[in-house]
Amino acid sequence: MAVAHKGSISMGLVLIPVGLYKTTVDNDIHFNQLEKESKARIQYKKYCSHCGKEVKNEDIIRGYEYEKDKYVVMTDDELEKIKTRKDKTIHILQFARMSEVDMIYYEKDYYAIPETGAEKAFELLRQALLSEKKVAIAKTVIGTNDKLLVLYPLKDGLIVKTLYYEDEIAAVPKQVPKIKLEEKELEMARMLINNMTEKFDASAYRDEYQARLKDAIMKKIQGQEIVTADTGSPDNVIDLMEALQKSLEQTKKSTGNKRKAGSA
Repeated sequence: MAVAHKGSISMGLVLIPVGLYKTTVDNDIHFNQLEKESKARIQYKKYCSHCGKEVKNEDIIRGYEYEKDKYVVMTDDELEKIKTRKDKTIHILQFARMSEVDMIYYEKDYYAIPETGAEKAFELLRQALLSEKKVAIAKTVIGTNDKLLVLYPLKDGLIVKTLYYEDEIAAVPKQVPKIKLEEKELEMARMLINNMTEKFDASAYRDEYQARLKDAIMKKIQGQEIVTADTGSPDNVIDLMEALQKSLEQTKKSTGNKRKAGSA
């Protein structure tokens, strides 16, 4: 896997050289756009607005429009020159409790992998954070963006999470009114939650729609007809208490079946 960013974690006078690697892979099926009649693929071409000539990627440079139709060109070398040593370093600014960083700020995740020779310092930081149940808040420049980061310790590694800044978080579009609930409703909701509570195992879940999509594509390739996947009708439950009661009954049956299967 290619490294997405290289730098050194700076903790006081301690420098820990690391590489950041993407934590996810794209397994989704992607469709191409085709012309309706010919079924030929639609292509997008980059062209010069001045002469109309098609332009290759290697002939494209980066420019900032400071006035209408007036641009200043910035090369990669020039952008690199304005980066300070601090910009190139994952500079730890503070430490905080894990619970204090609201999940709405999380943007992307990266695996932090120590460079050769930095393993001990890396492990020291990971274990210290984990034992204190804290995260490190840091900053670095990735590409042309000054990124706020969270260094999040795991049992067997360290995740670097890029964060949105406060001014990038949109306001809640509509305030949810405070509703007075009956104690019986809360009790049934708590029972439902407890009935459905079990240890989380990510391997137990998969993208079921993508599996059906792959199957449908294979059927069309083989000339078969696509049939409706869900022919059942949804339960028309209006009353909240009735919905909770039915949900409890279903989860009790499900839990009972799981226990029988586990003891078999």
